[in-house]
Amino acid sequence: MADSIERRSLAEEILEPLIAGGVEFIVIGGQAETLLGSARVTYDVDVCYRRTEGNLERLATALKALKPTLRGAPPDLPFILDARSLALGNNFTFSTEKGPFDLLGYVEPIGGYDEAAINAVEMQLGPWTVKVLSLDDLIRIKEHIQRPKDRDSLMHLLAIRKLREA
Repeated sequence: MADSIERRSLAEEILEPLIAGGVEFIVIGGQAETLLGSARVTYDVDVCYRRTEGNLERLATALKALKPTLRGAPPDLPFILDARSLALGNNFTFSTEKGPFDLLGYVEPIGGYDEAAINAVEMQLGPWTVKVLSLDDLIRIKEHIQRPKDRDSLMHLLAIRKLREA
């Protein structure tokens, strides 16, 4: 009998330190699409995070486990990963040991964490329950952004909504 190897998803690998650290976030983007039933493949993790002082402290601590660097920035650019730096910014794109990870404090056209949380749904991600952006809010984002990959995603998401309504 062959040994089974447990494979964890990219989202599980990247989000585990945030979950363990009590960080308040909502899964958005391609990982949300996957959790909502889309067959689209994505190679990064995007979250919308709550921008309270306590959550920024927890987030800064949790991120250290991922050893993030600013994606697209010169390697010698100084960046101190702490709550103050996170408070001074809003949206961050990181490269981590696990893969690309984007932190969004504001998501067009939805708003911040509190607005995204209104319709968010709870879903299973591995052994955890996480908040995931609602299907309708994800559709609103894809309609708003209109990049080619977002138009492709939009077709999948609209089909999922149609199946749910049937």
